[in-house]
Amino acid sequence: MNARRIDHVHLRIPEDEIEHAIEFYQGHLGFPLEGFEDYEEGDTPIFHFRLAQDTIIHVRPTNEFVHPERENFDHLAIILNEDIEDVKQELEDAGVIIEREGTPDGATGEAPAIYVRDPFGYLIELKEPVSETA
Repeated sequence: MNARRIDHVHLRIPEDEIEHAIEFYQGHLGFPLEGFEDYEEGDTPIFHFRLAQDTIIHVRPTNEFVHPERENFDHLAIILNEDIEDVKQELEDAGVIIEREGTPDGATGEAPAIYVRDPFGYLIELKEPVSETA
């Protein structure tokens, strides 16, 4: 196989906490909500948030939701097109807790990052783009 990229990630959330997903992913992180009307009309069991032209997070509300355990899921890493200090300040101003900070290595190299949890326990790494001088 010759993979190009990840197209989407699929996360389950509690059926009665959809508004928390929208507040976090759209409100705090700024990812546009898509497909919600189709979800509400019962045409599809999912809706999603667009991270980039070719990447989305599918969200599946379910009454069988189980909080993620560290043994089963660690984190989702998202490269942003912004300075991580600006993102950190925006999230802190919105009351989002920054669990930790670092300069992790990833597919594109090392860059500053912060880690936050969404309302359902998923750990999200928000990473600055790798410097071209690095």
